[in-house]
Amino acid sequence: MSSPATRVEIVQSKLDNYLANAQTANYRLAQTDVLSPETSLTVEQAIRIFEDQVTSRLLDVAARELKKRNQGFYTISSAGHENNAILGTLLRLDDPCFLHYRAGAMIMARSRKLPGSNPIFDTLLSFCASSDDPISQGRHKVWGSYPLWIPPQTSTIASHLPKAAGLAFALRQARRLEREGKAPHLNDDSIVCCSFGDASANHATALAGINAARYTVRRGGAAPILFVCEDNGIGISVETPPNWIHDSFNNLPHLKYFEADGTLDEIWDVVEEAINTCRRLRTPVFLHLHVTRLWGHAGTDVETTYRTIEEIDAIESQDPLLLNAQRLVETGAAEPAELQRLIRGIDARIGELMEEAVQRPKLVTVEQVVAPLAQYDEESVRTTARLTAAPEARLKLFDNALPEQTTTATKRTMAAHINSALADEMLRFNEIIVFGEDVGKKGGVYYVTQGLQKRFGMARVFDTLLDETTILGVAQGAAIAGLLPIPEIQYLAYLHNALDQIRGEACSLSFFSSGQFTNPMVVRIAGLAYQKGFGGHFHNDNSIGALRDIPGLMLCTPSRGDDAAKLLRAAIAAARVCGRVVCFLEPIALYHEKDLYQEGDNKWLFDYPSPGAPGEMLLPGEVGIYHPEARDVLIVSYANGLRLSLRAARVLKEKFDIAARVLDLRWLNPLPFDSIKQHADECGRVLVADECRATGGGIADAVIASLAENGFRGIMNSIRAVDTYVPLGAAANLVLISEQQIIEAARNLISR
Repeated sequence: MSSPATRVEIVQSKLDNYLANAQTANYRLAQTDVLSPETSLTVEQAIRIFEDQVTSRLLDVAARELKKRNQGFYTISSAGHENNAILGTLLRLDDPCFLHYRAGAMIMARSRKLPGSNPIFDTLLSFCASSDDPISQGRHKVWGSYPLWIPPQTSTIASHLPKAAGLAFALRQARRLEREGKAPHLNDDSIVCCSFGDASANHATALAGINAARYTVRRGGAAPILFVCEDNGIGISVETPPNWIHDSFNNLPHLKYFEADGTLDEIWDVVEEAINTCRRLRTPVFLHLHVTRLWGHAGTDVETTYRTIEEIDAIESQDPLLLNAQRLVETGAAEPAELQRLIRGIDARIGELMEEAVQRPKLVTVEQVVAPLAQYDEESVRTTARLTAAPEARLKLFDNALPEQTTTATKRTMAAHINSALADEMLRFNEIIVFGEDVGKKGGVYYVTQGLQKRFGMARVFDTLLDETTILGVAQGAAIAGLLPIPEIQYLAYLHNALDQIRGEACSLSFFSSGQFTNPMVVRIAGLAYQKGFGGHFHNDNSIGALRDIPGLMLCTPSRGDDAAKLLRAAIAAARVCGRVVCFLEPIALYHEKDLYQEGDNKWLFDYPSPGAPGEMLLPGEVGIYHPEARDVLIVSYANGLRLSLRAARVLKEKFDIAARVLDLRWLNPLPFDSIKQHADECGRVLVADECRATGGGIADAVIASLAENGFRGIMNSIRAVDTYVPLGAAANLVLISEQQIIEAARNLISR
């Protein structure tokens, strides 16, 4: 291992050489003096910023040394970006921060505001993937801290911008909840900071976040967010065109633009003005911070494959540590020897703590790794789902006609049940907000949210712009602020436009923060197929594979109206109590369905389950069983497939004397494997009627695999939809599963 002195020389040979030969200024400024007459930056602040910058740089060196020793696992450095320490100094602890992965110096500066913090050791623990790392506990190297109000970000493609904008949008409501003791600490003038690179500024997700903030202000709202573009001019090896960031963002309506470059004090003044503008005007601000990138993209990046030695030398001459040291010395703020001692002291401390960090424990079991993914307390969820509002409040909400007492058939469809359940939940939990495209004034394209805005006001039920990425970003930001969002995605097919907001962001937050940060939400998704006389694949999407693939995601789907209300209560309770992300998949074709066996029989209308009554919620594992006495074959299905299976079961019994038990899964993630196995063993034959696409689109493969792997000795088969998009009109019947297919498949099982 290199000696500390050698490490400092490797870090900064130009800086070390400068300080060894620099002349002390003829005068010395006092700690309280400003660095120059034009700035508010004091000598004391400037020295501290430089110290934080040196700390970040030497931690980058430590990361690479640890990698060489096979004791560290992360080498993306902050080298060249250290002027973001100014942001860490000027922002307050009640200003939440969503940070770029080159935020080392900013973290060091922000940590000064929290007595007792140890950012050096915490960072070294994260380099070593130690389970003692206070934020991710060894799951990944992320910048994050609960006490510092920094939710950890993957941030590789600026996918955190929409949720940062969502938090800025939700700050006002979050303050209302905080006064009621239901939200994290914020102040009336808190702002959100969100940093990213110039390359990722081009990503559609980044542009969606910036657009959402501007749109909010255009609609008369507030969006106090500071977008910080740390522009180093390159994305791995692809150069950003000169002036691209300036030309792209300096003249957008409803976005204040600031550009920071130059000396330490000049940058300070611009950053200070940008923060104050955002705080005062409650409007989005774009801070274009010019930085440089030293040492390539990461430790594995061979920079000479795309840059010449001359280009690398020119970049190194713009090293902020060198320039800031020169500024401190030439202004009389510090002596060269003083800065040398500061560097040696930091280096010695990092060397000492590094040897301690490598000895700390690692994750060693599967249980440790996955612990934050699926936190679930069944008893607490059940207790919460039983809660109900005061009777007089419910009577007022429903205009003295409670939904469980109504006799009007149209009030008992699935759509009506979901509407009533949403109203009940919003009444008892005032942190719930409902939003999406068309959900407010119109009440949804299928009128499922009809009347909610009138009952609860535009602050709690509102329309969004037409962008699923923004909708899910708002949901995450609002949830982090203490609200309980219920966003609506208008069609399942549209979710894929923004799936990474669930996969890469929402469901990963608890994992990367060891459960310290969560973004509880219930995402309502209108989907699946079988719409009559309507559709095409964007409105009849029969694939849930992409959702079931997401670690930690809960997914449920009702088949009938009363179950919809019960499942929704459980979903909201799981989100509220356990911080879970729950997708509530609503079968569009069943929204207004009344009949089961024949037109006019009204057998698919159900009474509204009274909130608070025992059993009036459906938790994971609680399946629906029809014809429990039947033992010839078990038909496993869900959503539209349940109704088809019940129709098929009737024909099987009446025409072929085959007694079919039917199991409604209800929860598709987690799947109720234990219940399936129990009923499969009792029946001996299993048919899975999966309305989703055959190859990875649904649940049949998982159900059959589980039975096979857990000792089921009976006969199994499945029917699944064809691997195709759903066509328009009657042609859809050619590719979707049908009642007749279920009948034939069941008969074939019996004959084997």
